[in-house]
Amino acid sequence: MNTPFSPNDLTAVIEADRAHLWHHLMQHKPLETNDPRIIVEGKGMRVWDATGKEHLDAVSGAVWTVNVGYGRERIAKAVYDQLVKMNYFANSAGSIPGSIFAEMLIEKMPGMSRVYYTNSGSEANEKAFKMVRQIAHKRHGGKKHKILYRDRDYHGSTLAAMSAGGQDERNAQYGPFAPGFVRVPHCMEYRAQWDLSGEEYGAKAADAIEETILREGPDTVGALCLEPVTAGGGVITPPEGYWPRVQEICRKYDVLLHIDEVVCGVGRTGTWFGYQHYGVEPDFVTMAKGVASGYAAIACMVTTEEVFAMFKDDASDPLNYFRDISTFGGCTAGPAAAIENMKIIEEEGLLENTTRMGERMLDNLHALAEKHAVIGDVRGKGLFLGAELVSDRTSKEPCAEKDVQAVVADCMAQGVIIGATNRSVPGFNNTLCFSPALIATADDIDEITQAVDKALTKVFG
Repeated sequence: MNTPFSPNDLTAVIEADRAHLWHHLMQHKPLETNDPRIIVEGKGMRVWDATGKEHLDAVSGAVWTVNVGYGRERIAKAVYDQLVKMNYFANSAGSIPGSIFAEMLIEKMPGMSRVYYTNSGSEANEKAFKMVRQIAHKRHGGKKHKILYRDRDYHGSTLAAMSAGGQDERNAQYGPFAPGFVRVPHCMEYRAQWDLSGEEYGAKAADAIEETILREGPDTVGALCLEPVTAGGGVITPPEGYWPRVQEICRKYDVLLHIDEVVCGVGRTGTWFGYQHYGVEPDFVTMAKGVASGYAAIACMVTTEEVFAMFKDDASDPLNYFRDISTFGGCTAGPAAAIENMKIIEEEGLLENTTRMGERMLDNLHALAEKHAVIGDVRGKGLFLGAELVSDRTSKEPCAEKDVQAVVADCMAQGVIIGATNRSVPGFNNTLCFSPALIATADDIDEITQAVDKALTKVFG
């Protein structure tokens, strides 16, 4: 059977898109009169759409994924070579790239020991949730099953992951959700819930977790799931003193600590993993997006030998092991791509570059804040940054979402793709988001912030 049209026939491509595709995160009504955006090529930091227009991508594929940039032939070749040799077998068996990447990954994660492959961040988080629930049944009579999550954090789009979702607009119209998930307060110092700052605020935000544990009953709480830096909820960096106290609380009440690194993992913040900035020793770490920079689908749930041992301690019981499968966790393309992705980050010094370029971009954004009163706060870590827009700096009244999106649209018109919190936290979808690839140069960073400067001037004067 021949393909219905040539991939070079862009008119036919657009017509087929309009007729048959259901895009992510999009209201399709405007597509009845406007052409869908078709991205046809990428190289380095830049992508080209079907009209031939070039864009500097400051969000790594729109969802914080393409960490090493576009057009990496060595990754594509590694995937091709592996697929020709052995493309798939259920992960009840092993594979050569699966073993190699697991070894490479664990070397970057002191204290961690075991890698469970799956195909998306949502599913990786589901695996950890299931393990917590099974441990509750195996060790605690099913009682210690509750999972705490944080306001503004996001852990995925499946129903259980949404049950642990701290972004109410993302969750709207999709309930009822799974029971046993309990929200704790956010740790955003710019919008502090208490009249405190610095380490005092950090300690108080962490103590609010302890208060929740005590209210729910320590014998019912099995795990705490947090992002190291809150991503889609506003690029929220933790305050001083927060993470050490969180770790202390988890150990005090025998609560497993689950760090969701789906966004922050594999170099985004300037370390291999975001939690490594804060001296945290997690029990679970989940990751996806940057693991293979989008060259193949892969996600990982990584845990300790202590947790792994809980699932083999009574081999006589036929139900005691982790009875779970992820179909595409058996694909070999993911780990094959991840191996080359990790090698590129090491060989090209991209962690160091991320730190340097992140500092440059942070300085640039602070300079913009001096010029534009609409910027209320600038925050971030490495090449993961946000600028919160407010209509008044004293009251911190958030800018209207339509105005924030107008800034994004103007940057797009200039040929620079930036992001923004979008239909996530009611009343607070007012943060511009930046996550350029780890290969970004000083010129790239300056071009991004110059576009934002022009857009802010156009939208706000």
